[in-house]
Amino acid sequence: MIHSMKKALAVTLMLACSLGAAGCAERIKVENAIPDSRIEGCGVYVKKVGNMPEDFILGMDASSVIAEEQSGVRYYGFSGEEQDVFKTLAESGVNTVRVRVWNDPYDENGRGFGGGNCDIEKAVEIGRRATRYGMEMLIDFHLSDFWADPGKQMAPRAWKDMEIGQKAQAVHDHVSDCLRQLKKAGVKVRMVQIGNETNGALCGEKRWSYIQLLMQAGSKACREVFPDALVALHFANPEKAGSYMDYAGKLSEYGVDYDVFASSYYPYWHGTLDNLAEVLNAVSDAYGKKVMVMETSYAYTDEDSDFSGNTISGESGITKAYPFTVQGQANCVRDVTDAVVNRMKNGIGVFYWEGAWISVGSESWEKNHELWEKYGSGWASSYAAGYDPADAGKYYGGCAVDNQAMFDPDGRPLESLRVFNLMRFGNETELSADAVSDAFLTCDLNGTIALPETVDAIMSDNSRSPIPVKWDATDAELEAMSTGGANTYTIKGEAGGFPTVCRVKVEEVNYLENPGFETGELAPWSIVEFGKADQLYVENKPTDSLSGDWHMHFWSAASGSVDFELSQTVASPAPGTYKFGISIMGGDGGETDIRAFMLVNGEETASVPLKITGYNNWDGALIEGVEIGEGDELTVGIRVKCAGEGNGAWGKIDDAFLNLTVKK
Repeated sequence: MIHSMKKALAVTLMLACSLGAAGCAERIKVENAIPDSRIEGCGVYVKKVGNMPEDFILGMDASSVIAEEQSGVRYYGFSGEEQDVFKTLAESGVNTVRVRVWNDPYDENGRGFGGGNCDIEKAVEIGRRATRYGMEMLIDFHLSDFWADPGKQMAPRAWKDMEIGQKAQAVHDHVSDCLRQLKKAGVKVRMVQIGNETNGALCGEKRWSYIQLLMQAGSKACREVFPDALVALHFANPEKAGSYMDYAGKLSEYGVDYDVFASSYYPYWHGTLDNLAEVLNAVSDAYGKKVMVMETSYAYTDEDSDFSGNTISGESGITKAYPFTVQGQANCVRDVTDAVVNRMKNGIGVFYWEGAWISVGSESWEKNHELWEKYGSGWASSYAAGYDPADAGKYYGGCAVDNQAMFDPDGRPLESLRVFNLMRFGNETELSADAVSDAFLTCDLNGTIALPETVDAIMSDNSRSPIPVKWDATDAELEAMSTGGANTYTIKGEAGGFPTVCRVKVEEVNYLENPGFETGELAPWSIVEFGKADQLYVENKPTDSLSGDWHMHFWSAASGSVDFELSQTVASPAPGTYKFGISIMGGDGGETDIRAFMLVNGEETASVPLKITGYNNWDGALIEGVEIGEGDELTVGIRVKCAGEGNGAWGKIDDAFLNLTVKK
């Protein structure tokens, strides 16, 4: 009996110590907190994401949590009781946690660079806690001592002067060592990411022949330690045409061993979901890779909570696809996930970026600054200057994404956090207004200001419905704006119980469409050819444009073949007095007849001559004082006729304008 017990114990120990050099894996008491049914009683509207696979990754990057907690941040569950933030994430439907790892994010005195001071020790602690509540891990190796992104890919200080072979070995050893520590700790690693937003650079290298060696080294280490884990490579800026296929082509050319082609997708900057699906599908179709959104987020408020400005706010100059509300945040996550599930052929998951990175205090900037410096809970500390003087060394400070977290400044979870669960089952509550959209109005300098009578209520499903609005502006105030010259104004109002604003821009309005050909198309301009020019088209060449990137180009080899008319018709413009202008430059004209003209109801009313004298010598025409009555049709344009000097002429036409100078 005793012999049998000893034998059983020996077998158990042998199985527990199967990690070899990594040592015996620690046992983690798993208390799986991920619900397998819909969370009831949630107030946010969530339309079900159909066809979602059971193993689809619903992830959260929580890299800064340890530094936050060291700074005094406390997190709570939906019951109102303080509890482990990772339990709250799991209870909300998050099944995978992402954590970044920097090589050595500390200065020579052991002071952290900030951004969570994300070393392997913190990754292991986060991994243990995530595993305890039933979640898996994605380990994000930046292969840097601090932030790596499209703007910077700096090598760790210890590797800076290494030859590429040595550096590749260092990558392998670093990734291997970190993964073995995670494995020994009993952390369940589902995916390993080699590099972060590696848009043509990695770990100080910019040549693909070197980049691929580093990726291969990291991938090899992952296969050795966690053979069942997926290897991901991560890129950004899907809106840049052709870039993803270029990266994927390089990876294929060099035979890089990886499973997942991952993209960042922030709707403020990265284009449409249609485009995202198109470019990732192209990679998947061509190279058979799984695809995913590795980072996304959205603001739930316009307010800052830590005395350190936010990356995104109402004044960021970005287009808001959703309102800055808890419901808007949930809708954004749901729509991104739906795109990966239903518009991508090999989509496997979505990670929300740093949903627990909140303010470390609400007392003052000075108090918070002490914590950011001591514990690294801001995006960067002043100590990072020794490694990254151009960026972190100048702009260090607090969290720039606290208004994009899924916890409020006191550490209490927002209802939007439950979107991870609700997407699987749906929570289509009764529709209600969630916010109202701002109004935007451009008024002619010589016109009148007529504010809109309605604005759009943004409903909980992100649909729009017009509702009446009351503006806080008197007729006298509007008249003063009309006569105050070119300016911008913000007028406050109220609609359906929500505050709103109308942003009024008073300027000299150009009544022509596509006046500088910046759409890349000719329309709504028309061309009538009297000669047979060899080239007559809209051209993209900024160096040859008066402004912008595009202009109208003409050239021909044969003498007398440049003869055409370019015009645009404005139907029923507002009655008043107008001016028209257009510019041209070119050369080799010989004898020319070039003139700008204005037609009223088909009859020429005015014209002025122009000339072409040489490259970048622009000649501008201006016609003023043309009267337009009610219902008149106005046509403006330019007639270009060049005999040429021995052969054909060439030229560029740009920057047309039609302005109302006096309104009747």
